[in-house]
Amino acid sequence: MAKEQTKTGVRSTTRLQYPSKYNVIFHNDDFTPMEFVVSLLVEVFDRTLEQAKDITVQIHETGQGIAGTYYHEIAEQKQQETIVLSRHNGHPLKVTLQEI
Repeated sequence: MAKEQTKTGVRSTTRLQYPSKYNVIFHNDDFTPMEFVVSLLVEVFDRTLEQAKDITVQIHETGQGIAGTYYHEIAEQKQQETIVLSRHNGHPLKVTLQEI
């Protein structure tokens, strides 16, 4: 009599998880000119002039606005570039990152 063999195995699944994205947030202050904020949004964040103006108005009216959304390394780079340009021009613009 032949013995019946049973094959058993373990099945594993791999779930891919994409890296988190971050919002680069500009905070309103009483010292940084709106024109300067518009220029940063156009030059650093590749916004159109209309988009930049809309975001700047939002920052002014609500206290903050999203300049852009990027993966962490890019968001951090844009944050630092914005801060360096702001300080170089004598402005205290506060820029933070928020994970989404």
